[in-house]
Amino acid sequence: MSKVRVAVDVGGTFTDVCIFDEDSKTMRVTKVPSTPHDPMIAVMNGVERGEIDLKDVTLFSHGTTVATNALITRNFPAAALVTTKGFRDVIEIRDGTKDDLWDAYNDVSGPYIRRRDRFEVTERIDFSGRTVTPLDEEEARQVAALLKRRGVKTIAVCFLNSYANAAHETRMREILEEEIPDATVSTSAEILPEIFEYDRFNTAVANAVLAPLVSGYVNRLADELKSGGYAGDLLLLHSGGGSMTPRMVEKYPVRLAASGIAAGAISAKHIAQQCGYENAVSLDMGGTSTDIALVAGGELRVTKEWQVEYGHPIIFPSIEVLTIGAGGGSLAHIDIAGSLRNGPQSAGADPGPVCYNTGGTEPTNTDANVVLGRLGTSLAGGVKQLDKALSEEAIKRVIADPLNLGLAEAAQAIVSVANANMADAVRLVSIRRGYDPRDFALLAFGGAGALHGADVARELSIPTVIVPPNPGVTSAMGCLLVDVRHDLSQMYTGLASAADAEDLEAKFTALETEASARLRHEGVSDENALLQRQVSMRYLGQWRSLTVPMGTGAGALEQAIQTFHEQHEREFAFSQVGAPVEIYQLHLAAIGKTPKPSFRPAERSVGGPGEPSEVRKVYFGETGWVETPVYDRDSIPAGAKFSGPAIINQLDSTTVVPPNTHAEIDEWMNIRIHIEEVAK
Repeated sequence: MSKVRVAVDVGGTFTDVCIFDEDSKTMRVTKVPSTPHDPMIAVMNGVERGEIDLKDVTLFSHGTTVATNALITRNFPAAALVTTKGFRDVIEIRDGTKDDLWDAYNDVSGPYIRRRDRFEVTERIDFSGRTVTPLDEEEARQVAALLKRRGVKTIAVCFLNSYANAAHETRMREILEEEIPDATVSTSAEILPEIFEYDRFNTAVANAVLAPLVSGYVNRLADELKSGGYAGDLLLLHSGGGSMTPRMVEKYPVRLAASGIAAGAISAKHIAQQCGYENAVSLDMGGTSTDIALVAGGELRVTKEWQVEYGHPIIFPSIEVLTIGAGGGSLAHIDIAGSLRNGPQSAGADPGPVCYNTGGTEPTNTDANVVLGRLGTSLAGGVKQLDKALSEEAIKRVIADPLNLGLAEAAQAIVSVANANMADAVRLVSIRRGYDPRDFALLAFGGAGALHGADVARELSIPTVIVPPNPGVTSAMGCLLVDVRHDLSQMYTGLASAADAEDLEAKFTALETEASARLRHEGVSDENALLQRQVSMRYLGQWRSLTVPMGTGAGALEQAIQTFHEQHEREFAFSQVGAPVEIYQLHLAAIGKTPKPSFRPAERSVGGPGEPSEVRKVYFGETGWVETPVYDRDSIPAGAKFSGPAIINQLDSTTVVPPNTHAEIDEWMNIRIHIEEVAK
């Protein structure tokens, strides 16, 4: 009886399933349409379509969009905020910034909890943790009684300086749980011990409103898998690039926001290093959006501040991914100035592109690729049949006729605008960070990434494009490559030169004790536990900080200061080596190592890709219509070399090899496309 590992990634249009056989070291994949009203249906449909016997599964990993979608749609249960008297409006006042500073009519969306559901309690602790005004317990019980009458069972407790002393928040939670025994209470000091109250409050509020939704979904799925015979823990990928069990998800559901987005970046890092590239840009283009991440020096960039909606920060370490509205379902339209636009609006899974014949009426990138001949007449192994005539009618009506363009020219224009949008996004994560994209490889994956990857690379002068063996399910594969991970932190402000080494060690030891307890709670043995120290620093007088690794033993702090100077130079193009450095915060990453799949390289042959399955006319912007061979990817051996143009079909994606490029299949079965103009 073979043992398998399963990873599932839920996307906007399709749900992708990877099945890795531990004995043969091989992977097979399948795709099913997503079910936005209940993602679990698509997950179990994928298990059925993949012919997976859950009794044989040793690991089931899942990247979910439940938390992200809930924050976008604001489909929350009744929730309340209890805070220090006078600070009811912190999450509404925010930090005063706007996404578009010059648009007076573009207001930031309101807080996740309305003002009428925010309550105040008398208490005050100062910045040092000293009690100034004791918690008024009678007032606290009155608030709890009111919430009970209202039927509120999801509550965030956010007191002003709880990061320095959490006693009042802890007592408030106890009172709420006494009065409302089945309440779910999130305290800001436990979720995020951060000095900035707006960041801390909003993260705790997001955690509170997501708790019933996410834990409900996760527990339902875990029960469904268990009833099917799966004996292990369901592992949920979180935004920091690690995974959590349902037990920890109940406590920290906000960490699952942007869950699936991180998976693609993790896969990109693995594939790039496998191919010998320490620098890579991932281009994960799905049905609704494109996610772009940067791997520099073999490491993914991590950010501490991110948000699903602007103005509502979630302050947990997260893989830095830039998401733009450019997907296979992105709608092409003409704006009021008469210019062609592409996205961010999307046809999504329902109704989908016009060629799906499921009710869509506006042309999408998928429709443009069908008209240009880049896509055939079916997707996902025949799950979706495409109607080219419907795509032609929509593009002619919406784009070609208003702009006085031919049908092919209009379709090419749609694709070109999408490529330009993606190229601009790559510039933001690379050039803006001080990196030259010409020094990177481009990893193109997702259901539509391989259709556009070579064109985006050419626009950026990136010399090499790598298309993984299963580009449409590469994000799902990332779920197989992650470890259990938790991120803990503690405020610690003061000059680094005056820091007490014993005090620092004691605080890190306390974090490590808590981290070890969390890992043991999730079933991680001590020998598989890894604890990594980090410290946030800034020049004295600065507002923002940089996080750098922190070692142990004598000289660890001095080395961290030196690393801070070097990273500041890299990030901001200057450093002040002689200036005083301030410690801002201590961090600890708690990692529980999990078994990783081990792939076998294929033997390379000499020759071409073999006979094409068909030859059809395909339109390319630089050459017009060209007779182009279409190959089945499964039939192309490792070592095969060929020149563009070519189309490569497979179950989960289609790869376009344009003219003036040449391609090869490496020993890991990746397609490597080399851009000739760039190479010269």
